[in-house]
Amino acid sequence: MFFNDLKQTRGKVYISNDWCKGCAFCVQFCPTKVLEMSDDYNAKGYHPPYVKNPDACNDCKFCQLICPEFSIYVTGEEENNIGETKK
Repeated sequence: MFFNDLKQTRGKVYISNDWCKGCAFCVQFCPTKVLEMSDDYNAKGYHPPYVKNPDACNDCKFCQLICPEFSIYVTGEEENNIGETKK
């Protein structure tokens, strides 16, 4: 197997803005800089993150693991394509 044959994994980040307390751990520690803090406020008065660069997500799920409020989850490429038929 050659390294060129390896497929890069992709993920999709979901954020529950209502649960977020704006700690910015997800933004600070994301290895691929997918997230950025929003200028908007949530219902609690905090600035939640938003997905700035969705194509950079490599499904590492570190943002999900580090979030103290459980307001972020990530699904992998395979999970996102459930039910789709391959052409």
